[in-house]
Amino acid sequence: MEGGAVVTRFAPSPTGPLHLGHAYSAVRAHAFARAGGGAFLLRIEDIDGTRSRAEHVAGILDDLRWLGLEWDGPMVFQSARSGAYAAALDVLRRRRLVYPCFCTRAEITEAVGAPHGPTAAYPGTCRGVDPASRPGEAHAWRIDMAAATASAGPIDWWDERAGSVRAEPGSQGDVVLARKDVATSYHLAVTVDDAAQGVTDVVRGMDLFAATHIHRLLQALLGLPTPRYRHHQLLIGADGERLAKRRGSQSLASLRADGTDGRKLAAGLIEDIPPAGFSIGRD
Repeated sequence: MEGGAVVTRFAPSPTGPLHLGHAYSAVRAHAFARAGGGAFLLRIEDIDGTRSRAEHVAGILDDLRWLGLEWDGPMVFQSARSGAYAAALDVLRRRRLVYPCFCTRAEITEAVGAPHGPTAAYPGTCRGVDPASRPGEAHAWRIDMAAATASAGPIDWWDERAGSVRAEPGSQGDVVLARKDVATSYHLAVTVDDAAQGVTDVVRGMDLFAATHIHRLLQALLGLPTPRYRHHQLLIGADGERLAKRRGSQSLASLRADGTDGRKLAAGLIEDIPPAGFSIGRD
């Protein structure tokens, strides 16, 4: 993608309070958009209806304002875009590039257990199962990775730090594109939404680098544009671990309550200078 106005986005999930790692991504995306005379968008990734909370949305807005960040245009809520995700999934379904998966979490855990380890790719247990033989049974939709990669052919994407990257989604197996309880997944929703919002540059942490292989494949299959990617290093806590909601990392709300100057914090993060006790990961 060459030329045109820069469009970045910040897309948090309202499943808990934001922490410094989120602030690092947000200020980088905001600064890159403003430096290019472009737009900084805000998208609320609230497809997880069981964990998303209105109070966390309000907290996100308070945090961004505290950091001195202004977004352009209205917020986009993924919970309001189910039709767009269904349409994209239907394209893949009609091309026979996805299949229904009836496996429970326990069955999947057992299937990918030793000797492959807990992070092994789904072994395709339901590939080839006739859905007519299990009428009315809840199921997810998985991409048929072999068929999908064959259809897409060789594809690549560009990353600010890594340069040109050959997409290798096959290593992640037949990932879920629509869950049993939610008619989409992170992979499908983020790909469809980035295209719909005209995002030219995706600024996000290195923890999502591997996911970009899947997103690039979906872009190719759905005929969507490919943005540039700018994966940055992650913030590290005093314990040497990366920040994460599930680990209870210190929230921006607590820093705000303690009297921290949000604009000064943001200015430091832009210069890769986090607060005392935190550091930025290195290769």
